[in-house]
Amino acid sequence: MTTAVFRHIDTSAIPQGTKPWVKVDADATSFKLADHKRSVYGLRGRESEFSTDKSGFAVYKAPSKEKAFRDDATVRAGYYQEIENLLKIRIPGIKKVVIFDHTIRRRTPEAARAPVQQVHVDQSPAAAEARVRRHLPAEEAEELLKGRFQIINVWRPIENPASDFPLAVVDWRTTKPDDFVLVDLLYPKRETDDNDDRGKEMRPDESKWYSTEGYEVRGETMSIAPSDAHKFYYQKDMTPDEVLLLKCYDSWGEGQPQGKKGIAVRTPHTAFVDPQTPKDAPARQSIEVRCLIFYE
Repeated sequence: MTTAVFRHIDTSAIPQGTKPWVKVDADATSFKLADHKRSVYGLRGRESEFSTDKSGFAVYKAPSKEKAFRDDATVRAGYYQEIENLLKIRIPGIKKVVIFDHTIRRRTPEAARAPVQQVHVDQSPAAAEARVRRHLPAEEAEELLKGRFQIINVWRPIENPASDFPLAVVDWRTTKPDDFVLVDLLYPKRETDDNDDRGKEMRPDESKWYSTEGYEVRGETMSIAPSDAHKFYYQKDMTPDEVLLLKCYDSWGEGQPQGKKGIAVRTPHTAFVDPQTPKDAPARQSIEVRCLIFYE
């Protein structure tokens, strides 16, 4: 176990009648963040106690053939297939996996994407449904939306253990619906209609982080209001041979229109500073692969 400071949306500072926003390419928001000190419990040795259905996340040993993750085409070909195979092995009943995005984060000055230090969920229910319609033919999408569908983010360290800026998750069972705040997700405007951002990420101009000029709303996330009830977990010194499955949405999650009692809807998560991390630990590198999952 460790103790760390987590950054949450400060709902008291959001002007009435406005909707907060966050940028996809920068650690910039329209809202204030408040720091809250929490205990973080270790998952190592307890992995079997958690699952995407119960807690909203799971950790598995799953070595990859891909090691460096420097070539986008190789990631989309071989690694995507590895992830699809992994999901079908680990989660019963899957009939279709559609991988629609991946992000590589490196905590280096030149990296296009860095770890995000704010407790959040990647997609709202509306954004999850929109992803289905965006990435599948219209008729097939409408049919699949009648059944169970999920978005699961498969997260893996790259090259070295994620001791620096590790990833923490919140057990869904310790959350309540009012903890989740809808937030617009801003993307840089593109001159073409190509909405595929993979391999096109560029480091934004830090002097314009808090300006919305040149950006547009193309998604919706959820920021997490703080609560003493939240229980945080992490896989200390998580290795590149391990993966963390983070549920972003589940149409069968409790409280959803098709929801079933006891099934986790989603998993809040964030990077954080672990005070136990050695000062000479290599900088965090990671890949996250976002998957639409449909069931028999």
